[in-house]
Amino acid sequence: MRFAGRPVMLKLTRIAAGALIGLALLLGLFAVTLLRRPAPAPVASVRQTVFPVVVATRVLPAGKPIAADALRVQPLPINPNGAFADPSLVAGRVPAADIGAEAPVLEEQLSSGLAERIQPGERAVAVRVEESNAVGNRLRPGNFVDVFFTLKRDGNLGSGGEIEHTQARLLMSKLRVLAFGNATAAGDTSGDPNGMVRTAVLAVPVADVDRLTLAETSGRLVFALRNPKDTEVIDAGAFAPLPGVLKASTPAGGAVPPGDSTRAAAGVSLDALSGGAGGVGSAGNAAPRVPLAPHLAPPVTRVVNRAGTAGSGAIEVIRGGRAETVAR
Repeated sequence: MRFAGRPVMLKLTRIAAGALIGLALLLGLFAVTLLRRPAPAPVASVRQTVFPVVVATRVLPAGKPIAADALRVQPLPINPNGAFADPSLVAGRVPAADIGAEAPVLEEQLSSGLAERIQPGERAVAVRVEESNAVGNRLRPGNFVDVFFTLKRDGNLGSGGEIEHTQARLLMSKLRVLAFGNATAAGDTSGDPNGMVRTAVLAVPVADVDRLTLAETSGRLVFALRNPKDTEVIDAGAFAPLPGVLKASTPAGGAVPPGDSTRAAAGVSLDALSGGAGGVGSAGNAAPRVPLAPHLAPPVTRVVNRAGTAGSGAIEVIRGGRAETVAR
């Protein structure tokens, strides 16, 4: 009885040992599985991308050139469309609208096109062109041209017309072509000799715009292409200035030379532009024109034979509007 429980103990010990062995096998298998599993990829550190963008250090008013000290480069997490990275590309340009402080300066906020290529004191003027007066439509933006014009005397007006003599002469020299047809200096510069170009845009001094428009509307313009290295131009001191249509008042302090815009406002007449009697700058010492009296046709004389007049067959003579009776 004393050793009756020993077989039971041995059986329990074997069962426990088997369980431990099985648990060890399971743990070993789990360890092998963990060793074979690939290591998780390391989490990459996300670095924020920044872009250098030109911003305004103060309010930039519209219509005034941007000073270099009003700009700086600031790193931004976004790169706006039309932004600049170099302040030198913005300095000197003119905003079309106010730009706030610390705001990025964008291309669409700046004036562009022809206005940026016109020098102070110049105006962009469109003139009609055709193949015969525009070097066969081979002008290019950036070319320089001399503008000649012709005026034709109207013979039907006799000596009473504004243009006394048919003439052709140089009107302006070395004008810059800003655009020719659809081609501009900032865009397509390839002229099309076979294209139907209707207009050209020239950079014209403001004091000469009235002369150009008057010559175009009253005559015909011819554009002569010139070498940009040729520096010869019209000597402005060789001719007296053309008289203006409007007479400027003289201030009490003495005569002050008018500015270009004031001279343009005074205007110019066709008679002065053509060198007529009203033009001080006409060549030579031509005598002033004296209008002739209107040409009157000689009176028409009609003879009417009125046999029954006064019973003696008198003749009635009509001269102009007067009638006379003449006896036979």
